[in-house]
Amino acid sequence: MGTILSSRMEDGNKIIFEVSMDYDESVQLRGHMSNIHLFSENVADIKANISQRGKNEATKYFLIPKELRKNLKFDSKTTCQKIETKTKIIFVYVVDKLGF
Repeated sequence: MGTILSSRMEDGNKIIFEVSMDYDESVQLRGHMSNIHLFSENVADIKANISQRGKNEATKYFLIPKELRKNLKFDSKTTCQKIETKTKIIFVYVVDKLGF
């Protein structure tokens, strides 16, 4: 898990963050240094559920809460990333807005 150590304004509309994170978490970036998005698990305040179906409930579905379903087409290409910390597993789904 990371922590923002400091922040400062630059050029009016940009903020520079100095970030500290665990080595294992930095390895998950696989060397990518652009298109990085910061988020805090404290902001995730909409309740969601996992549905289980099939024989022995082998198939798991992450259900999209009703509040977040607006303007979604379910035939769009979607990618996913799994981030594991010591206490949590975080799934990040990426849906292309231009595909709508």
